[in-house]
Amino acid sequence: MDVSHVRQPTGTLRQVPPVPPDGHAKLIPMLVARSAALFVVAALFEIGGAWLVWQGVREHRGWMWTTGGILALGAYGFVATFQPDAHFGRILAAYGGIFVAGSILWGMVADGYRPDRWDITGALICLAGMAVIMYAPRSD
Repeated sequence: MDVSHVRQPTGTLRQVPPVPPDGHAKLIPMLVARSAALFVVAALFEIGGAWLVWQGVREHRGWMWTTGGILALGAYGFVATFQPDAHFGRILAAYGGIFVAGSILWGMVADGYRPDRWDITGALICLAGMAVIMYAPRSD
């Protein structure tokens, strides 16, 4: 994970000095845990929001479900801004793997969906791609 740019609480970027070798081991797991947690939160908002809209429209549960979905989807849009990596494209590309796996899990829990081995294989491939995109060592 690139730690040469981290987001300050104000949302601005600042250049930080390279992490010394002894501090590097402590910083990286913390950043990985934070970004992984943010990916899970993003998935809950996006997948949950889309599911609520689906329930409101396709299952005729009413405008309250749809409104809840719209609000959740709006909140999802903000979650990526808290990621420690400053590259929008990288964050959203990596999140794609979480979205695929999370959607399958959501379907299993909320709708009784039973994934087959190809669903699971595809989700694992997506998660591996997410890990490469997000956490591969970089020189930039």
